[in-house]
Amino acid sequence: KCPLPALPPAPRSVNWPGQAGSDTAALAQPPPPPPPRAQTSPGPVKVGAVPNRRLGSVRGVPMSSPPGRRPRLSSPGTGRSSSEARDELRRRLLGLIEGNRVMIFSKSYCPHSTRVKELFSSLGIECNILELDQVDDGANVQEVLSEITNQRTVPNIFVNKVHMGGCDRTFQAHQSGLLQKLLQEDSAYDYDLIVIGGGSGGLACAQEAAILGKKVMVLDFVVPSPQGTSWGLGGTCVNVGCVPKKLMHQAALLGQALSDARKFGWEYHQQVKHNWETMTEAIQNHIGSLNWGYRLSLREKAVAYVNAYGEFVEHHKIKATNRKGQETYYTAAKFVLATGERPRYLGIRGDKEYCITSDDLFSLPYCPGKTLVVGASYVALECAGFLAGIGLDVTVMVRSILLRGFDQEMAEKVGSYMEQHGVKFLRKFIPVLVQQLERGSPGKLKVVAKSTEGPETIEEVYNTVLLAIGRDSCTRKIGLEKIGVRINERSGKIPVNDMEQTNVPYVYAVGDILEGKLELTPVAIQAGKLLARRLFAGRLEKCDYVNIPTTVFTPLEYGCCGLSEERAIEVHKKENLEVYHTLFWPLEWTVAGRDNNTCYAKIICNKSDNYRVIGFHVLGPNAGEITQGFAAAMKCGLTKQLLDDTVGIHPTCGEVFTTLEITKSSGLDITQKGC
Repeated sequence: KCPLPALPPAPRSVNWPGQAGSDTAALAQPPPPPPPRAQTSPGPVKVGAVPNRRLGSVRGVPMSSPPGRRPRLSSPGTGRSSSEARDELRRRLLGLIEGNRVMIFSKSYCPHSTRVKELFSSLGIECNILELDQVDDGANVQEVLSEITNQRTVPNIFVNKVHMGGCDRTFQAHQSGLLQKLLQEDSAYDYDLIVIGGGSGGLACAQEAAILGKKVMVLDFVVPSPQGTSWGLGGTCVNVGCVPKKLMHQAALLGQALSDARKFGWEYHQQVKHNWETMTEAIQNHIGSLNWGYRLSLREKAVAYVNAYGEFVEHHKIKATNRKGQETYYTAAKFVLATGERPRYLGIRGDKEYCITSDDLFSLPYCPGKTLVVGASYVALECAGFLAGIGLDVTVMVRSILLRGFDQEMAEKVGSYMEQHGVKFLRKFIPVLVQQLERGSPGKLKVVAKSTEGPETIEEVYNTVLLAIGRDSCTRKIGLEKIGVRINERSGKIPVNDMEQTNVPYVYAVGDILEGKLELTPVAIQAGKLLARRLFAGRLEKCDYVNIPTTVFTPLEYGCCGLSEERAIEVHKKENLEVYHTLFWPLEWTVAGRDNNTCYAKIICNKSDNYRVIGFHVLGPNAGEITQGFAAAMKCGLTKQLLDDTVGIHPTCGEVFTTLEITKSSGLDITQKGC
């Protein structure tokens, strides 16, 4: 069997400003009677679809049809499956889009289509037109077009393979000058794709595009933190996020394991203490090997890597500035923004001078000593947890609630466990001044804080102040305003459509800078790979941002997938929900004499949808490992009955989800008496 030829790249699609549906009525509605031919004539525009039901010179389409028959874009065949016919139709449509400078899918009686044809005629631009009401399979064509573009209206317009949209959006592009720019495009770009940002999402997209045969460049430059910290290729996760965080969390768990070991018969007499420098050196060595691995992978795939700061200077053109201030200019047909985020500062006296952030902590050359962690984010609680776990005096200063955006019952249980195990919490306070008392490694810092509920102020001395109050998107200083890419002015986040496309058709974005999306490494990787496949391999799969699992690596880990209880009530109403829950005691904790009735599991079920599990939450050891498997089950439509029908693995923590019986609404006691 001969393999099918590769599909042409999928066209780009974009969300444009303007009213939805303003271009035409929905294609599903019955068409109005055709107006007189004089009203639909596009004048001097050269068209592919011409009178007498002929397709004319549109490439990839038969030139004429038998007498009495309307032409077809797809071959009907007799033994072909509907799937094969659909694939062929899609291939031919993509061929039309790829092979024509301007391709318009229209209906001969549509006044909006007429306006667009007249616009191109006035510009003296030759365009190819397929009138969907003049081909036998017009309904199939518009259905496949809607899959490709997410647009179900005509006209549906492409300029140099860029999906412009409909009538209103094309006229907006004409008024802004973007249409003229796209009409002038040719293949004289330096690269097919330039990715700005060398984090997980950007690298995944770049490498996938290179595998698909495209010429790709990655620009990556880490602006040093106020304390002077910078790092190598790989982004936040590898260098100053997930990887070093999990390793330091493991260091703290090993300390707990040493304590438990005596109860299991291990005898040791020498004093056990933790060495910060040994730990950080080992972790940084591992990170260095990952940095090198990324560079090697880019080299093997022929991706150009430039350690320089990227900034747009005009459409399709970017300036790259290296550490020495040398500037080089590059052009590309498409760009992907993957610049990520950096920690936010308080904006008070002494914060940037004396405080550190997660950017600095994991490579800190000395033990931080007595530490104040400011913030209640997962970064704040994770860092506070492992610092306390290696024996440090740790205080967390919280302005309002813990783990905003997470299930608040679970968040409070996380905080309660930390407090019971030595982490102090200062609730409803914010720092107003950080003053250096002594230099050193570490030195001494005085922190003055003010109550959020009254005039009370407090002050305390710490060796280190770690800020973890949120992160800001790195989008404001890369020249986006020069090419018209819109950002959320308050947050710096970039609005995109479900194709990760910005309002500028050739610019896309992935990762933490996306508005309304989860800031998680695996999400960015998935989105980056799928984006490259849509752009360069004609694929249609989009990143699914629903039911994304995650874990907070606090001393007692918290894993979740789906909706929090608060969000579930907001979306589905309390009367439509059933919450099953229980406390449990891990077998490993029994002999060690660790806390009973501390670990907690709950699922939130939608009663009106066959008790489908819409929220999964677990607080206990190895919560991340437990959550991953249940997340896959939720993707498959997990219900309470399916959980009940599942045989658990004994003795494990995960099996508790196969035996859940008590509902919150029953009010019954959930404390456990045994393992």
